[in-house]
Amino acid sequence: MKRQEGEPVAAAVVPLPSTESREILSQLFAEHHRRVLVAAYRITGSMVDAEDVAQGVFLRLAGTGSASVTNARSYLYRAAINGALDLLRRRKAAPTEPLEGAAGVASTLVWSSPERGASSRELGGWLRAAMSELAPRAAEMFALRYLEGLGNREIAVLMGTSQAVVAVTLHQTRSKLKKRLREFERETQ
Repeated sequence: MKRQEGEPVAAAVVPLPSTESREILSQLFAEHHRRVLVAAYRITGSMVDAEDVAQGVFLRLAGTGSASVTNARSYLYRAAINGALDLLRRRKAAPTEPLEGAAGVASTLVWSSPERGASSRELGGWLRAAMSELAPRAAEMFALRYLEGLGNREIAVLMGTSQAVVAVTLHQTRSKLKKRLREFERETQ
């Protein structure tokens, strides 16, 4: 249908959350934004990507209604990890953010040489690519254990499974990642 000049354009009506919902969402954002951002950054290696993931997490929360989430801390944390892993899967390889773009994120390689830093960035890129090929649940468990430093018991509680399942999954995931990292190494030689 052709629009005539001067004819009003229909606007999409987006319902705004109630004042109470906005306050809850603001409080959740203030309490959890940094943790969501850091979790996404550890997986993506890019502050820009981490910010996109964090924004998506909080937008989804606003759309679903923050009052309907029973454990916001767990929900937001897992959503950040899953969002970052989804981003990696879509790209298959996320480039690493230059140090200048990651202001405010503490470097774990303060005493390392430039060669070690370059090698570490290359290994990080390979690891991100390999993680993007894992099953979502295995990738999430691996990220929680080795990127976020959670123990098997915490992961089991967070993911609603047993410690034995976490241990077996992590063992299988480490084996797959080692194999894939060896393949990456052979491909680049």
